[in-house]
Amino acid sequence: MIGKLKGTIDEIGEDHVLVDVHGVCYVAYCSSRTLARIGSAGEAVVLFIETYVREDQLKLFGFLSALEREWFNLLQSVQGVGSKVALGVLSTLTPSELANAIALQDRTSISRAPGVGPKVAMRIVTELKNKAPAFAGEASAGIGLKQELGEGVAAAPVADAVSALTNLGYSREQAANAVAAALKAGGEGADSARLIRLGLKELSR
Repeated sequence: MIGKLKGTIDEIGEDHVLVDVHGVCYVAYCSSRTLARIGSAGEAVVLFIETYVREDQLKLFGFLSALEREWFNLLQSVQGVGSKVALGVLSTLTPSELANAIALQDRTSISRAPGVGPKVAMRIVTELKNKAPAFAGEASAGIGLKQELGEGVAAAPVADAVSALTNLGYSREQAANAVAAALKAGGEGADSARLIRLGLKELSR
Protein backbone atom coordinates (compact mmCIF):
# COMPACT_ATOMS: atom_id res chain seq x y z
CA MET A 1 0.00 0.00 0.00
CA ILE A 2 1.38 3.40 -1.04
CA GLY A 3 0.38 6.29 1.24
CA LYS A 4 2.55 9.14 -0.03
CA LEU A 5 4.89 9.86 -2.92
CA LYS A 6 7.85 12.23 -2.64
CA GLY A 7 9.68 12.81 -5.88
CA THR A 8 10.04 14.92 -8.99
CA ILE A 9 7.38 15.67 -11.60
CA ASP A 10 8.33 13.85 -14.77
CA GLU A 11 5.26 14.64 -16.86
CA ILE A 12 1.76 16.05 -16.42
CA GLY A 13 -1.07 14.57 -18.48
CA GLU A 14 -4.70 15.51 -18.90
CA ASP A 15 -5.83 13.55 -15.83
CA HIS A 16 -2.62 12.30 -14.25
CA VAL A 17 0.94 13.08 -13.26
CA LEU A 18 4.07 10.95 -13.50
CA VAL A 19 6.16 11.22 -10.35
CA ASP A 20 9.79 10.12 -10.57
CA VAL A 21 10.86 8.55 -7.29
CA HIS A 22 14.53 7.56 -7.53
CA GLY A 23 14.20 6.55 -11.16
CA VAL A 24 10.83 4.80 -10.89
CA CYS A 25 7.90 6.73 -12.40
CA TYR A 26 4.51 6.34 -10.73
CA VAL A 27 1.28 7.33 -12.47
CA ALA A 28 -1.07 9.17 -10.08
CA TYR A 29 -4.54 10.23 -11.24
CA CYS A 30 -5.52 13.65 -9.88
CA SER A 31 -8.30 16.23 -9.97
CA SER A 32 -7.81 19.07 -12.46
CA ARG A 33 -7.52 21.44 -9.49
CA THR A 34 -4.57 19.43 -8.14
CA LEU A 35 -2.91 19.20 -11.56
CA ALA A 36 -3.19 22.99 -11.95
CA ARG A 37 -1.47 23.60 -8.60
CA ILE A 38 1.09 20.82 -8.62
CA GLY A 39 3.91 22.63 -10.40
CA SER A 40 5.87 21.87 -13.57
CA ALA A 41 8.06 19.08 -14.90
CA GLY A 42 11.34 18.87 -12.99
CA GLU A 43 9.93 20.33 -9.76
CA ALA A 44 9.72 18.47 -6.47
CA VAL A 45 6.29 17.24 -5.42
CA VAL A 46 4.64 15.48 -2.48
CA LEU A 47 1.35 13.68 -3.07
CA PHE A 48 -0.93 11.93 -0.62
CA ILE A 49 -1.90 8.69 -2.31
CA GLU A 50 -4.99 6.49 -2.29
CA THR A 51 -4.15 3.08 -3.71
CA TYR A 52 -6.80 1.03 -5.52
CA VAL A 53 -6.05 -2.64 -6.04
CA ARG A 54 -8.35 -4.62 -8.30
CA GLU A 55 -8.03 -8.05 -9.85
CA ASP A 56 -6.90 -6.56 -13.14
CA GLN A 57 -5.27 -3.29 -12.13
CA LEU A 58 -3.42 -1.23 -9.54
CA LYS A 59 -4.28 2.46 -9.66
CA LEU A 60 -2.93 5.41 -7.68
CA PHE A 61 -4.86 8.62 -6.99
CA GLY A 62 -2.89 11.66 -5.86
CA PHE A 63 -3.86 14.63 -3.67
CA LEU A 64 -2.06 17.70 -2.36
CA SER A 65 -3.60 17.33 1.11
CA ALA A 66 -4.77 14.53 3.37
CA LEU A 67 -8.14 16.33 3.65
CA GLU A 68 -8.68 16.15 -0.11
CA ARG A 69 -7.92 12.42 0.02
CA GLU A 70 -10.46 12.00 2.84
CA TRP A 71 -13.12 13.70 0.73
CA PHE A 72 -12.26 11.45 -2.23
CA ASN A 73 -13.07 8.41 -0.09
CA LEU A 74 -16.07 10.04 1.60
CA LEU A 75 -17.68 10.94 -1.71
CA GLN A 76 -17.40 7.35 -2.90
CA SER A 77 -19.45 6.16 0.07
CA VAL A 78 -22.42 7.74 -1.75
CA GLN A 79 -24.33 5.52 -4.15
CA GLY A 80 -23.56 6.38 -7.76
CA VAL A 81 -20.24 8.08 -7.00
CA GLY A 82 -17.12 6.31 -8.20
CA SER A 83 -13.53 7.48 -8.42
CA LYS A 84 -14.07 9.42 -11.66
CA VAL A 85 -17.06 11.36 -10.32
CA ALA A 86 -15.30 11.98 -6.98
CA LEU A 87 -12.33 13.50 -8.83
CA GLY A 88 -14.77 15.57 -10.88
CA VAL A 89 -16.33 16.99 -7.71
CA LEU A 90 -12.88 17.78 -6.28
CA SER A 91 -11.94 19.41 -9.59
CA THR A 92 -14.90 21.76 -9.18
CA LEU A 93 -14.93 22.44 -5.42
CA THR A 94 -12.24 22.65 -2.75
CA PRO A 95 -12.80 20.54 0.39
CA SER A 96 -14.04 23.60 2.33
CA GLU A 97 -16.33 24.68 -0.53
CA LEU A 98 -17.71 21.15 -0.71
CA ALA A 99 -18.34 21.06 3.05
CA ASN A 100 -20.11 24.43 2.81
CA ALA A 101 -22.24 23.31 -0.13
CA ILE A 102 -23.34 20.17 1.71
CA ALA A 103 -24.10 22.11 4.90
CA LEU A 104 -26.15 24.65 2.94
CA GLN A 105 -27.76 21.83 0.91
CA ASP A 106 -26.56 23.66 -2.18
CA ARG A 107 -27.18 20.97 -4.79
CA THR A 108 -26.62 23.43 -7.64
CA SER A 109 -22.96 23.99 -6.76
CA ILE A 110 -22.30 20.26 -6.50
CA SER A 111 -24.12 19.47 -9.74
CA ARG A 112 -21.66 21.72 -11.61
CA ALA A 113 -19.14 18.90 -11.31
CA PRO A 114 -18.78 16.68 -14.40
CA GLY A 115 -20.80 13.47 -14.11
CA VAL A 116 -22.98 14.79 -11.28
CA GLY A 117 -26.66 15.11 -12.11
CA PRO A 118 -29.43 16.40 -9.83
CA LYS A 119 -30.10 12.96 -8.29
CA VAL A 120 -26.44 12.31 -7.43
CA ALA A 121 -26.08 15.86 -6.06
CA MET A 122 -29.11 15.24 -3.87
CA ARG A 123 -27.64 11.99 -2.56
CA ILE A 124 -24.29 13.66 -1.80
CA VAL A 125 -26.01 16.43 0.16
CA THR A 126 -28.36 14.06 1.99
CA GLU A 127 -25.96 11.23 2.80
CA LEU A 128 -22.98 13.37 3.80
CA LYS A 129 -24.68 16.21 5.71
CA ASN A 130 -23.83 14.68 9.10
CA LYS A 131 -20.27 13.78 8.10
CA ALA A 132 -19.27 17.05 6.39
CA PRO A 133 -18.49 19.05 9.58
CA ALA A 134 -15.66 16.68 10.50
CA PHE A 135 -14.02 17.31 7.13
CA ALA A 136 -14.75 21.02 6.74
CA GLY A 137 -11.13 22.18 7.10
CA GLU A 138 -10.96 25.98 6.81
CA ALA A 139 -14.77 26.15 6.75
CA SER A 140 -15.25 24.42 10.13
CA ALA A 141 -15.79 27.65 12.09
CA GLY A 142 -19.16 28.52 10.51
CA ILE A 143 -20.32 25.07 9.47
CA GLY A 144 -22.94 24.79 12.21
CA LEU A 145 -24.68 27.98 11.14
CA LYS A 146 -24.65 26.81 7.52
CA GLN A 147 -26.25 23.52 8.49
CA GLU A 148 -29.00 25.42 10.27
CA LEU A 149 -29.53 27.53 7.14
CA GLY A 150 -29.56 24.45 4.95
CA GLU A 151 -32.12 22.72 7.14
CA GLY A 152 -34.27 25.85 7.45
CA VAL A 153 -33.94 26.08 11.24
CA ALA A 154 -31.66 29.13 11.52
CA ALA A 155 -32.82 32.05 13.67
CA ALA A 156 -35.02 34.50 11.74
CA PRO A 157 -32.54 37.44 11.83
CA VAL A 158 -29.79 35.16 10.48
CA ALA A 159 -31.97 33.72 7.72
CA ASP A 160 -33.24 37.19 6.78
CA ALA A 161 -29.73 38.62 6.65
CA VAL A 162 -28.47 35.80 4.44
CA SER A 163 -31.49 36.18 2.17
CA ALA A 164 -30.92 39.93 1.87
CA LEU A 165 -27.26 39.48 0.97
CA THR A 166 -28.02 36.83 -1.65
CA ASN A 167 -30.62 39.18 -3.14
CA LEU A 168 -27.80 41.69 -3.55
CA GLY A 169 -25.97 39.20 -5.76
CA TYR A 170 -23.69 37.41 -3.32
CA SER A 171 -23.58 33.61 -3.36
CA ARG A 172 -25.26 31.74 -0.53
CA GLU A 173 -21.86 30.65 0.75
CA GLN A 174 -20.48 34.23 0.70
CA ALA A 175 -23.60 35.50 2.47
CA ALA A 176 -23.46 32.76 5.10
CA ASN A 177 -19.75 33.41 5.77
CA ALA A 178 -20.39 37.14 6.10
CA VAL A 179 -23.33 36.65 8.49
CA ALA A 180 -21.31 34.18 10.56
CA ALA A 181 -18.62 36.88 10.95
CA ALA A 182 -21.32 39.47 11.66
CA LEU A 183 -22.71 37.33 14.47
CA LYS A 184 -19.30 37.29 16.14
CA ALA A 185 -19.03 41.07 15.88
CA GLY A 186 -22.65 41.92 16.68
CA GLY A 187 -23.47 39.21 19.19
CA GLU A 188 -26.15 36.52 19.15
CA GLY A 189 -28.91 39.05 19.84
CA ALA A 190 -28.21 41.21 16.79
CA ASP A 191 -31.23 41.92 14.60
CA SER A 192 -31.26 41.35 10.84
CA ALA A 193 -30.54 45.00 9.98
CA ARG A 194 -27.37 44.96 12.09
CA LEU A 195 -26.31 41.61 10.67
CA ILE A 196 -26.82 42.88 7.12
CA ARG A 197 -24.81 46.03 7.84
CA LEU A 198 -21.96 44.08 9.47
CA GLY A 199 -22.16 41.43 6.76
CA LEU A 200 -21.75 44.02 4.02
CA LYS A 201 -18.79 45.48 5.86
CA GLU A 202 -17.26 42.00 5.99
CA LEU A 203 -17.89 41.43 2.28
CA SER A 204 -16.29 44.76 1.33
CA ARG A 205 -12.93 43.77 2.85
